[in-house]
Amino acid sequence: MSVLGAVARMKALRDGRAVPLASVRHVRLAEDPLVLIPLKLAGEAAAPLAAMVGNHPDKARVLLVPQPRNRDLRFAFFAELGRIVLGEVAAATATAETIEIKRGERKGETYERYLDAPQILVPNRAAIDFLRMAGRATRFRQTDGEWPVAPEVPVLGRWLTWFADRSDYPGASALCAMTELLGAHWASGQSSMEDGNLAALLGWIDPGPSLAALMGAPAPGRTLVGRDMAELAEDPLTVPPAGPATDPTFDNEILAPMITAYDTAPEGPAREHAEELLRERLAEQMEPTWRLMWHAVGLLRELPEAPHVPNRFEGDRQSFTNFEESLDEGVPQARHDGAVAAARRLASLEAAASRYSVQRALDDPLVMAEYRLTGEAFQGEVEAVDPENVNEKGLRRPLVTIRTKDRMRLEPGAIVHNTARTQKAEVLDVAFGRVTLRIENGMGNARKPLPGSIPEEGQAMCFTSFADEFRPGGSLPEPEDTPWTHGGPPEALLLEPNETTAEEMTHERA
Repeated sequence: MSVLGAVARMKALRDGRAVPLASVRHVRLAEDPLVLIPLKLAGEAAAPLAAMVGNHPDKARVLLVPQPRNRDLRFAFFAELGRIVLGEVAAATATAETIEIKRGERKGETYERYLDAPQILVPNRAAIDFLRMAGRATRFRQTDGEWPVAPEVPVLGRWLTWFADRSDYPGASALCAMTELLGAHWASGQSSMEDGNLAALLGWIDPGPSLAALMGAPAPGRTLVGRDMAELAEDPLTVPPAGPATDPTFDNEILAPMITAYDTAPEGPAREHAEELLRERLAEQMEPTWRLMWHAVGLLRELPEAPHVPNRFEGDRQSFTNFEESLDEGVPQARHDGAVAAARRLASLEAAASRYSVQRALDDPLVMAEYRLTGEAFQGEVEAVDPENVNEKGLRRPLVTIRTKDRMRLEPGAIVHNTARTQKAEVLDVAFGRVTLRIENGMGNARKPLPGSIPEEGQAMCFTSFADEFRPGGSLPEPEDTPWTHGGPPEALLLEPNETTAEEMTHERA
């Protein structure tokens, strides 16, 4: 936890309300995201019990497995979920654009990229883990031969694997846990572990009787603060868990007898009635979370979208396009990454994490404040400018003196970056709250600089020791050339789709 994050949590605890950590929204929200609330059978890794799913708060569908230990019922559930998810995938492939690569060895080549990509929102990280396991449990199933499943099941499994893998990328929006989205934008007065409870976290962000009513909890006749809302959310009978695990008391006292009633009911109307009762009871368990999910979507929509979000969404669209094409070409998914595929994925994740942290700071003054506190950035007012200064080659290199109150840890010779435009400067001197810089580029014509490229006196400016720059990954051997130190060539070259390609192609076109 950062210093400012810790201060924000203490302030939230004192004031009884969450403190904003961001002034803009650092994630894309689709116009009609697919909200999915899964429930699983206790003690089973990937045995579905029920799900509430839909694109609109008033149009929820309840999917049910009345006996999760029944294989046929489980895969019927996945087939129905598959039709919903694949419908979202098909809708995102309706239109595409042609992109020309402008960098690298493939300069001048063109490729197609879909203009949209599906988005799934789930309550918490545990729901993402469940979908990842469900993908592993379904993507290798056969549609013919012994124990066949519906054609949608293995395709759903492959897409769930893609969604889960994409969720590991910081800033990606294909599959998001709502508790993580909210936690990135607000600091509550409770611990990070307690923030995993969607109802409790929302209680700190938007305390009051209206949210208590959405939870289905009785509101006391007094002013509510975050601590009060969190206490209301702790009662699993009044505010059921957001899943995928259900409350043990509910499992033992309500769910188990109802499943037994379904098992013992004779075929026909009696069993259908038992199934309908179970569906209604599980729907009651998921409805509070369903309402809270859409309330959270509304809170996030109130924040303006950060400028770099569309750029990161290009990575989602490229990855989505690559994976959809790999399915059309029949490229299989590996059960496990080989050495080269794992190294590529790790490098891609590290690059995405670095870009995300930089872009958040450039987009958001509240995030930038953390870097100013650590001395990695400074902000101030231009005190003096020498626009006619030249270097030893006679090139224009303006000198700028900035007065700042920020703690400076940059030394002469350091290169800093202007956050307002693509422009580098060298630190020449740091003394008595003043920083002297020499602008090195970004001015255009040497005789007639671009408007705004040379700072003016009184102008507020911010410089950082980091920049949003694309750094190509290191070279890796082909899978068939994997050295023996890393396991040698894989026995079967069944590689995962290259996630790095999605990120690299997005930057190559720029």
